[in-house]
Amino acid sequence: MTQDFYCDEVLSGKTQVEKVKETEKVLAYYHTRPFYPIHIVAIPKKHISSLITLDERDNELLLELMSVVKEIAGKVTDEHGACRVITNLGDYQDSKHLHWHIVSGKPKG
Repeated sequence: MTQDFYCDEVLSGKTQVEKVKETEKVLAYYHTRPFYPIHIVAIPKKHISSLITLDERDNELLLELMSVVKEIAGKVTDEHGACRVITNLGDYQDSKHLHWHIVSGKPKG
């Protein structure tokens, strides 16, 4: 696998995903290998390496991404009573593409 699963597989269409929400700049979908009973991933369609590499030119994109994350987190919380919103950085970030996990339930495994 390359350093960017989201560009190379998801956004290219090589890996099919079950979409939760899609906007002009953002895609949210059910994780292909979920670690939680409810596990949704939200990504920008533009390649951005991580939260800490965001540029001021990305502010509009970030607002749209956070709006999608907020909407989905609200729905998950309403339906399941709680959720977590997580992003990873550095060595914790397997795929070097900004992404947010919206999860609920106890971790699998």
